Amino acid sequence: MGCWRMRCWPACGRSWPGWTSSRGRWCWTWDAALEDFDIEFVDVSLGYDGGLVLKDISFKILEGSVAALVGPSGAGKTTITNLIARFWDVDSGEVRIGGKNAKGLRLDRLLSYTSMVFQEVILFNDTVLENIRLGRKDATDEEIIQAAKAARCHEFIEKLPQGYNTIIGERGAKLSAGERQRISIARAISKDAPIVILDEATVYVDPENEGLIQEAVNELTKGKTVLVIAHRLSTITATDQILVLDGGRIVERGRHTELLAMDGLYRRMWEAHQSARGWKF
Repeated sequence: MGCWRMRCWPACGRSWPGWTSSRGRWCWTWDAALEDFDIEFVDVSLGYDGGLVLKDISFKILEGSVAALVGPSGAGKTTITNLIARFWDVDSGEVRIGGKNAKGLRLDRLLSYTSMVFQEVILFNDTVLENIRLGRKDATDEEIIQAAKAARCHEFIEKLPQGYNTIIGERGAKLSAGERQRISIARAISKDAPIVILDEATVYVDPENEGLIQEAVNELTKGKTVLVIAHRLSTITATDQILVLDGGRIVERGRHTELLAMDGLYRRMWEAHQSARGWKF
């Protein structure tokens, strides 16, 4: 399906059944279920503030596989994840989900296909139960508890003053960083979306929580199409493909061993990572 610029219909946030607007263009949308959950970028470019942030990005993540984005700060990793969820739209090229242009998918349906877990966890001044239930509003209490067990947070929840009915404060202020991350993962497990976008969750937590969070992530990503922004390269050595970004472009791609053999940016990042792991005060 295509998009057309409609001068007689200003794109000011209004919508008509079967149509959606994007940067002044009106696009026909469809509501049919997708046949698969491959993610594909085709010659994608995006710019703002007078400069290009992404330049001619192309890659494909097959359904059920895991891909990792690595690169220096500002390389475009987060921008790519934002385009998948349509927080932003491309200037040129296409983002495709299940072979369909994401611009043509109804936004509510697109979001239902996607679970996103970021380092900055969004929690509300409500009970643990209701914070997890945000993943799927019609989930039963028992389903919430099962998601919490899978996310390795049932044990600490049971120790809270009112268990699952404990109010956790604004942004989960009454919980530790690791506990907040596991609540966020439980929410995503409850949602059970076929696509998972993960900003590596173990970067700023203590070693005790780190192992539990990694176990929770493993539960979350089973059988899903996964894209992870990796900050510690040791966590992605077994992924199906690694995309190395620099300056808004993909400069290298392949598996861990293939990238080490290229003797390029990834290898330099890996050597720096290994040196940092061996550093002791």
